[in-house]
Amino acid sequence: MALSPQQQVRYWGIAAAVFIAFLWLMGNTLLPFIIGAAIAYLLNPLARRLVAAGVPRTAATALITAAAVLLLVLLALVVVPFLAGQVTALVDALPGLIQHLREQLDQRYPNLFAEGSAVRRGLAGMEDSLRAGGLKVLTSVLSSSLALVDFVLVVVLSPVVAFYLLMDWDRLIAAIDDLLPREHAPVVRRLARESDEVLGGFLRGQMSVCALLGVFYALALAAIGLQFGVVVGLLAGLVSFIPFVGSILGGVLSLGLALFQFWGAWGFVAAVGAVFAAGQMIEGNVLTPMILGDKIKLHPVWLIFALSAFGALLGFPGLLIAVPAAAVIGVLARFAVAQYKSGRLYAGPSAGAGGGGRDAAE
Repeated sequence: MALSPQQQVRYWGIAAAVFIAFLWLMGNTLLPFIIGAAIAYLLNPLARRLVAAGVPRTAATALITAAAVLLLVLLALVVVPFLAGQVTALVDALPGLIQHLREQLDQRYPNLFAEGSAVRRGLAGMEDSLRAGGLKVLTSVLSSSLALVDFVLVVVLSPVVAFYLLMDWDRLIAAIDDLLPREHAPVVRRLARESDEVLGGFLRGQMSVCALLGVFYALALAAIGLQFGVVVGLLAGLVSFIPFVGSILGGVLSLGLALFQFWGAWGFVAAVGAVFAAGQMIEGNVLTPMILGDKIKLHPVWLIFALSAFGALLGFPGLLIAVPAAAVIGVLARFAVAQYKSGRLYAGPSAGAGGGGRDAAE
């Protein structure tokens, strides 16, 4: 006997509530599994191409894993020490930069920055906080055995989870498909394909955009001669995954550093601002249309809301699943709107069956 629409909504709603409650209860325990699943999902198209070329699935997985490990080793030996040195130097230099800013402003605006003024006390407090805060945070993090264990679990377990998921990806998908309710299997498969197209196209495309922007910002800021420009540029490119946030954050940091370093040489300061303005133009008019095209069906506001909501609900694991969840919810929302427009509630009781069928097909 077929279930009524009310029963179907009830059962699917209960399943969704149980899934969300499971994510909330498990919390950070799921972190290595989420990262491993994301890695396997992103690498699965490459594994499929190798299998189509005649390479066995196990051999293809081993080859991809070996290439990934080699890349990580090269990054650890070459890139990571350089970036770590840059970040450490930036943290060490911040108190001196603030002191320099205070002296410059004190010379130009002596009344505003007179001894005992609120602005002067605020800058002094900021300087003291930067000296003591970084060491305090670092000490607390290193002294927390739980944080260290969590980090080791993520580093060790994520590649293992990714390897086994990548090797058995097709079998897992087939097993999940076999569990689908037969009545709804075609619709679920169609929605899953649409979600995969949106999510895969967005993630792979946006990662390419972020990498290209990071390289552009880093090279441009380094060419200008901005201290720590490479670190700030790469950070801006990485955070560009969230629309506009990367350019704003990178622009604010770079302009602040430029004011310290090039005070009085306003052409260099303007050049730093022009780099991020050019980056926004390149991203919006060249990179996004060429790489993403019409694959991106996630509105920036919806993406920012999803990151905020899932981050507040589940913490850092929520940030990792926010984009996939936003893609799936978007597909389901479009499906629900199409169903609504094909029904009598939208068209009214006088609408014929033919019109509803035509709307549903569209």
